[in-house]
Amino acid sequence: MMRKEQPNQARSISSWMMVLLAAACGLIVANLYYAQTLVGPICDAIGLTSTAAGLIVTVTQIGYVVGLLFIVPLSDVIENRRLTVFMLLVAIAALLTAAFAPNASLFLIASLFIGIGSVVAQILVPFAAYLASEVQRGRVVGNVMSGLLLGIMFARPLASFITSLWGWRAIFILSAIVISLLTALLSYVLPERKPTPMVRYGKLILSLGAILQQTPALRRRALYQACLFGAFSLFWTVVPIHLADNFGMSQRGIAWFALVGVGGAIAAPIAGRLADKGWGKWLTGLAIIVAALSFLLIHLFQSYSTLALILLFVSAFTLDMAVSGNLVISQRAIYSLGSEARGRLNGLFMSIFFAGGAIGSFLGGWSYTHGGWKLTSLIGTILPLLALVYFFTEKRMTRVGTDSKMQGS
Repeated sequence: MMRKEQPNQARSISSWMMVLLAAACGLIVANLYYAQTLVGPICDAIGLTSTAAGLIVTVTQIGYVVGLLFIVPLSDVIENRRLTVFMLLVAIAALLTAAFAPNASLFLIASLFIGIGSVVAQILVPFAAYLASEVQRGRVVGNVMSGLLLGIMFARPLASFITSLWGWRAIFILSAIVISLLTALLSYVLPERKPTPMVRYGKLILSLGAILQQTPALRRRALYQACLFGAFSLFWTVVPIHLADNFGMSQRGIAWFALVGVGGAIAAPIAGRLADKGWGKWLTGLAIIVAALSFLLIHLFQSYSTLALILLFVSAFTLDMAVSGNLVISQRAIYSLGSEARGRLNGLFMSIFFAGGAIGSFLGGWSYTHGGWKLTSLIGTILPLLALVYFFTEKRMTRVGTDSKMQGS
C-alpha cells in the first residue's frame, strides 16, 4: 500500500485516495467546531461565565494557529505519514480529556491541544495537492476541501443532535473513537512522502518571516480569508445564543439551523474548477461581496419575526458559501507557488486566517454581551468590507489565471 515519492510528471491521485483524504480532513477539522453550538451547556457544566463563553471557541482556534505555525512546517522536513499519526494521537488524548474535564481550566487546556492536534488536516490537504498533477490540482484541492468544509459545517448540527440525546460530553468521546479508527487506517494506506530537508527546523521556522515578506500573493490571500473567516466565526459563535435567547430555539432546533450551512460547501468544488479556468480573481471579489451582503441583510432587518428568522437562514447559507468558495481559490493559488515550501506556505496562510477566526469568535462573544445582536451584526458586516477595500487595491492582471503566481490570484 505504501509508495515512495514519484517524479512530478508521474504523479496522479486516485479517486479512492482523494475520497479518503477528503473524509479524513472533514473528520479531523470537525473537532474544532463541535463546541461552537454547545457553548451554553458547556459553560453551565464547567463554570464559565457568559462573558468568557467565546473562549471555548477562541482557545481551540489559537491552538490550531500554534499548530499551523510550528507543526505544519515539519511536513517539509520529516516523513508526512509519521507526523500525521503522531499528531492524531495528540488529538485523541485531548478529546478524551475534554470529555471528562471537571472544570474550566482543564477543558480549555484540552481545547488548546484539540486545536494543535487537528492541524493534521492542513498536512493532508497539501499532501493531496502534491499527489495531484498540475492540471488536476484545482479539482483535487476543491474536492478535498469540500470534505474539510463539510466536516466544519456538519460538526455543529451533529454536536447539537448528540447533545440533545446524551449530553455534550458524548460528542467528544464519539470523536475520539472515530479519530482512533481513522489513525489506524491512515497509518496503513497513506503513501510515504519523505521530503528532502533543505534546512534544520529552527531555520525552517525562522524562514516563515522571509516567506511571508517575499510572497505578496500569500499575504493578500491570507488577509482576504482572515476577514471572511472572522465574520464566519463571529456568526457561528453568536447565532446559537441569539436563536436560543430571541427565538426560543432548543438545542435540536439549533442543530437544524446549523444544517443550512452545510449547503454552502457546494461552492468549494465549483470554485476549484472555475479557478482552474482562470476565474480566481473575479470569484474572490464576488465571494467578498456576498459575505458582506450576508451580514448587511441581517443587520438591516432585525426583529424577532418569522421574516428575520428566514433571513438568518439565508445568510447562514450564503456566508458559508462565500467563505468555502474563496478558501479553495486561495489554496489553489498558494499551492502553485512552490512545492518545496508548500507546508510552510499553507501553514502561514492557515494560521493568518484562523487568527482572523479567533478574533472573530472573541469579538462575537464580546459584542453580543455588550451590544446584543445589533452590534454583533454590524461588526460582522465591517469585516468583509475591510477585505473588499483591500481587494480594490489589487493591481490589474494582464492575464487572469496566472494569478496563482502573482499578487492577485
